[in-house]
Amino acid sequence: MADFHQNGNIAQFHNLRCRPIEELVYELEAFAQTRKITLILPSLYSELEETALANIVEELSKVTYLHRIVIGLDRATETQFRMAQDFFSKLPQNHVVLWNDSPRMKAFEDKLVGLGLQPIEPGKGKNVWTCMGYLIACADSAVMAIHDCDILTYNREMLARLVYPVANPHFSYQLSKGFYPRVGGGKLNGRVTRLLVSPLLISLKKVIGDRDYLDYLRSFRYPLSGEFALRMSILPDLRIPSDWGLEIGILSEAWRNLGPRSVCQVEIADAYDHKHQSVSAEEASSGLNRMSTDICKAIFRKLAADGTVFTSNTFRTLKATYYRRALDMLEVYDHDAKMNGLTIDRHAEEQTIELFADNIIRAGQVFLDSPQETPFIANWNRIHAADPMLLSELKAAVAADAEEFAPIPFSAGS
Repeated sequence: MADFHQNGNIAQFHNLRCRPIEELVYELEAFAQTRKITLILPSLYSELEETALANIVEELSKVTYLHRIVIGLDRATETQFRMAQDFFSKLPQNHVVLWNDSPRMKAFEDKLVGLGLQPIEPGKGKNVWTCMGYLIACADSAVMAIHDCDILTYNREMLARLVYPVANPHFSYQLSKGFYPRVGGGKLNGRVTRLLVSPLLISLKKVIGDRDYLDYLRSFRYPLSGEFALRMSILPDLRIPSDWGLEIGILSEAWRNLGPRSVCQVEIADAYDHKHQSVSAEEASSGLNRMSTDICKAIFRKLAADGTVFTSNTFRTLKATYYRRALDMLEVYDHDAKMNGLTIDRHAEEQTIELFADNIIRAGQVFLDSPQETPFIANWNRIHAADPMLLSELKAAVAADAEEFAPIPFSAGS
């Protein structure tokens, strides 16, 4: 992917392989003297038992410019939390495991319930939102990065390239988003981006007309990547989606709050592979089935907020337009894969396109039937306005959990 193409909407930073990564790291170490950098790792306990996270921790242990690492831990018992603390203890940086299921964190959530500001459902969005609140309460970082914990091809160069554009004080970018080719195991991956998001954005432009927001989303090489870096000043006003539309939701918030000149994307890897979600064709509440519906809703909501009027007829037309365009693009992806010695399952991917087409209608109907739905978790400015003590209480709860529950040796399978 080494090229120097610019799309004219957002800045793109490529890996032209002309500069050793050690030089970037040296600069980051200098920036970090006055602009502290923190990494958030949203994790399920089950991911501690996978090889991907063990390698990520090993790579991160060699990163010299990080001020802090915050691990948001979901679906963990007390024993598992203790083992998680041991698992991450090899990190030499200041780090903390934020146990989202602890009694103290549940009590904190009860206070949010009393204010009507609680996250709607558990998941990655809530995990990231809580970790952001903890960082805001710490008030000692200038840059925050985030990436997933299931990256099989992870190396520390990914993080350096991701954070550099927002850590560099001479650059004006407030948000950096990673991109890379989704290739692994001899296959062309990235199904939701290839089969849903790309043809959907093209189809929306055809059905509802030109929108700057659509051009903005189409500017991203990989809009669903989970790798972001942001300057801390934008976090208090950032609204995190409560469903699986997290990545699209954050890009939409950047569009609303910042504008495209403050956003960039950066090539962080030559290849990228992670744990793949199942399609779950028979179960609308899980896998790519649910993810596709939530992504569609996130895009529809943003367009409606900008003044687009949707009707049932709009969604029916959009489904037909999307279906034809997705099949056309699938043929191109098939040819691209063949030229590069890769494979895709044409039959399975056409079935997936049919499922996504149905989910466009489903998402549209949910959107029309639930105009009162609140799609975002309250931002931290709103939380602070409701109760100025909540941020300090969150920080205290995390510290108390770490002090009360001593680590015990990690044991896979426990």
